[in-house]
Amino acid sequence: MREDLWADWIWFPEGYGWADLKDPDVVLPQLSDLWAFIPIAVGFLVLRPIFERWVAIPLASLLGVRDKKRASPPSNPLLEAHFCSVAKHPTQSSLETLSKQADCSVRQVQRWFKQRRNQDRPSKIKKFQEASWRFTFYLFAFFAGLATLIDKPWFYNMKRMWDNFPKMPLLPSQYWYYTIELGFYVSLLVSVASDVKRKDFKEQVVHHIATILLVSFSWLVNYIRGGTLIMLAHDASDYLMESAKMFNYAGWKRTCNFIFVVFAVVFIITRLVIFPFCIIHATLVYPLTIYKPFFGFYFFNGLLLLLLALHIFWAALIVRMVIKFLPGNDIVEDERSDKEETDSEDEDGSGERNRTLKNGHLRNGHTALNNNRQKMD
Repeated sequence: MREDLWADWIWFPEGYGWADLKDPDVVLPQLSDLWAFIPIAVGFLVLRPIFERWVAIPLASLLGVRDKKRASPPSNPLLEAHFCSVAKHPTQSSLETLSKQADCSVRQVQRWFKQRRNQDRPSKIKKFQEASWRFTFYLFAFFAGLATLIDKPWFYNMKRMWDNFPKMPLLPSQYWYYTIELGFYVSLLVSVASDVKRKDFKEQVVHHIATILLVSFSWLVNYIRGGTLIMLAHDASDYLMESAKMFNYAGWKRTCNFIFVVFAVVFIITRLVIFPFCIIHATLVYPLTIYKPFFGFYFFNGLLLLLLALHIFWAALIVRMVIKFLPGNDIVEDERSDKEETDSEDEDGSGERNRTLKNGHLRNGHTALNNNRQKMD
């Protein structure tokens, strides 16, 4: 069964196989070499809290990031039990029942649940810590990837990623670029449960898993030239997005908005132009002129198309945010984020109408924005 799964015809073009990746005279990627990502991922998980404590927090203080004090709800075991075990957003009928049981008004129960939900929402400092950690890595990864590829012929002519396939020698720079990127994405997947939750949480998990599979598979079958191009295209915009969020939390509105516009332009160029029309064309269309299709070909490009679908999803959110905040004077807001509620908001919907009047129509007819991206906030 194992031999059938790893048969040459499944993962390689006709006439090629695993034997081509075993040459004592050429350094070629081996599965045993890739396991270095495990200690690297562990290292990231250990380094991250140290970075957030000793670098991110002082930087947040320097930039003026402040958390506003949140009102704590009064102790109420009955409401706490409902909040923890039944629902954080009780229905109208539940509110009325709870108000009778707790001997207080429905409005007081509403206010208690709002304050309790706000208690569970991540602080601005925590969001800044996460953004600064990712910003630091993505900035390093982008310029490291650029240094790895800038002198390679397939960086300028992507069809050349197939020259001498599959006996393309593995360079030390490619090895470290791959293992560090893979280790970082594994660390993100491990820590995603404790990170700030977004409305696109599931899409983020899918993205991390697809990226890990893509990096691992491209290593195994020596699609490394294409893999490095894919990673560079993704890193090109990520550090801009994270920096925009950092300035957002610091309240530097104009700086945040400017960086976000730059990020949006770079994101669209790299993810919706270069990625599909250059990279995917070189991995999906061009190979059919020199090889017959095989399962590994479909598997690799299927993962790329999955990433492209996620890019389109996030690009729609980004464009919508840009359209909303450009005519106004406020800061860009992440539509994936869970917003803090105020005590003046009513559960029956009047709060939403108040927010519309406060943040929308009284501000040139545009909804005010407050955070950032696909990765925004």
